[in-house]
Amino acid sequence: MSPEKFHRSGPWRSGLTLAALLFVSALAALAQGQRSTLVITSTNEASGNSVVVFKLGTGGTPSLAMTEKFTTGGKGGASTNAGIVQFNGELGAVANYGSNTVSQLTRYGDAIVLARTIQLAPDCENPDSVALSGNHVFVVGSTCAESHAWPQGYVDGPVVSMPDTSAAQIAVGNTWAAVTLSSGSVLQLPLAQDGALNGSSNTITLPLNANMVPLGEAFWGNVLGFTPAHSPDSFAILDENQNLYPIAGPTPSFPINAPCWVAKGSGNIWYTGNSPGDAISIFFSDDQGGVFYKSVGLPGSPTDVTVSPDGSWLAVIYTAASNAYVAVFAIDGHGDLSPVATSPAIGVASFSGVAFSE
Repeated sequence: MSPEKFHRSGPWRSGLTLAALLFVSALAALAQGQRSTLVITSTNEASGNSVVVFKLGTGGTPSLAMTEKFTTGGKGGASTNAGIVQFNGELGAVANYGSNTVSQLTRYGDAIVLARTIQLAPDCENPDSVALSGNHVFVVGSTCAESHAWPQGYVDGPVVSMPDTSAAQIAVGNTWAAVTLSSGSVLQLPLAQDGALNGSSNTITLPLNANMVPLGEAFWGNVLGFTPAHSPDSFAILDENQNLYPIAGPTPSFPINAPCWVAKGSGNIWYTGNSPGDAISIFFSDDQGGVFYKSVGLPGSPTDVTVSPDGSWLAVIYTAASNAYVAVFAIDGHGDLSPVATSPAIGVASFSGVAFSE
């Protein structure tokens, strides 16, 4: 099947009080008409994690200037992971791998501020990925997946134990969440009626041609797209009934190419960070399969990728010459990418997680 066909198809308790958070959110909403598009990432340093904020300037000569860098009060150190930073509306979250906490962020005008620190459930350690959905924040680490009330922060569903310590990312659909395990499987985590985890899990055994090192993932409604990065079929579609459709990726496959990280574009478009290929690799799909479209080159190796809420921008974090960068691309009506701006080096060796706030 051709890319053009797929392109036309598709299925669809510390810190501020809740009242203070809502007040800040209300003030921020008043300034929404004037505020800028921000890109948020984290330094993930084991000695002390920091949030870094870049402002996208599109007038005249486009730019991506750092406007803030502040400590979360926790430690980083995560690896082989994605989605450690998320933002939805006025609130965001960043996990502190070495401190077993999640930092809640809030936006006021063009500023991002630290709101509160959320502790993991007992015996849950090393959070390396978060997801925001409705009134919940979902967290996965080396031992547990858990859901917390959002923005309050307390655990609001049964904790799910991980079968091993290889969790790479957590993502949330309409009725189920998923955790990719780089050891070679995907965990399906059904949701309760209130949207929290219900405590159960199902291990999805992957086919031989698509079972090597699942890493990135994203949902399209209730359909999961994920990357078995070291497999010839390096992208796959998985529905809530555990029907799985592997999709061949760019050739030659691993170790030359390996789509690792995933962002969902508009319609039936998926963007993946192809780490060894120094590229963004693009796929089209419906809910029963898909096709690799093309790769867009980068100056270094990508470690996470995201699409803005309005679908206009793609941001990717990558490393080159021992420095970390953020690059932003414009997305046209066909899903193709055009480079817009790249951040300057700020003395950080690598970033972890990337999110937009508009």
